[in-house]
Amino acid sequence: MTTAAEVKGGDEGTRSPYALSHLDALESEAVHIFREVAGEFENPVLLFSGGKDSIVMLHLALKAFTPAAVPFSLLHVDTGHNFPEVLAYRDRTVARHSLRLHVASVQDYIDRGVLKERPDGTRNPLQTLPLTEKIQSERFDAVFGGGRRDEEKARAKERVFSLRDEFSQWDPRRQRPELWNLYNGRHAPGEHVRVFPLSNWTELDVWQYIAREGIELPGIYYAHEREVFSRSGMWLTAGDWGGPKDGERVEKRLVRYRTVGDMSCTGAVDSDADTIEKVIAEIAASRLTERGATRADDKLSEAAMEDRKREGYF
Repeated sequence: MTTAAEVKGGDEGTRSPYALSHLDALESEAVHIFREVAGEFENPVLLFSGGKDSIVMLHLALKAFTPAAVPFSLLHVDTGHNFPEVLAYRDRTVARHSLRLHVASVQDYIDRGVLKERPDGTRNPLQTLPLTEKIQSERFDAVFGGGRRDEEKARAKERVFSLRDEFSQWDPRRQRPELWNLYNGRHAPGEHVRVFPLSNWTELDVWQYIAREGIELPGIYYAHEREVFSRSGMWLTAGDWGGPKDGERVEKRLVRYRTVGDMSCTGAVDSDADTIEKVIAEIAASRLTERGATRADDKLSEAAMEDRKREGYF
């Protein structure tokens, strides 16, 4: 007689030996998405910043196509305010895997007078134009991004395949159904599709996968002593980008970063998690997403992320 546990797929001791763990299932889905895009699109590109999500994406892409080379290049939108440790990691990774890297520079647009510095010093919102123009000039028809639905409410609205119009703009009303993991990549000339292989992952999933796979990360993801100052309730790294201002005192603290973006808008958190096991335990106990806790650019308004996505932001 079949038991209830066997009908459900089994509990400890009765689960089928062929059942995938949740990390295996997420990995399998992401590998399928990479292969689907490689077969369906002519000129994909992977957004790679040297942050943990883009690192995991690249690791999955390498798995998806081994022993062949990854059949697309990488793209980084460089704000000019990136963490030096992360840029060094990016360059080492590109060299190690013999990858081609495109760089869209915000500083170039500022130097040409196309973009202007913001009063708050952050350049994250300035990434949209360099990104969209690089996509258009290189004729990328699919752009892999590391966005996850658990990060932020606007990203929770995204499909895995997210259609963008000829101006790279996002319209939630044009989102397509993705029943049974069937993805529709059809697009008109000039349009492209943003693809999110990590959509169904959580921050904890990402870290558990990093631990399982032994993936190297930039050291700033682990607790280390750093000179920081407080602004709007966040610990920001001092630097030439415009901080600290008068009255903002720099101090050395034991901190780590949960997410990595522009130095001017990415806050550190007080932490003694200097190993991956400690990081996982810390995240499991947290009740705030990494963007909700440490990204000033998402706090500009209630709809800050959605507004930027509509304009072409990733």
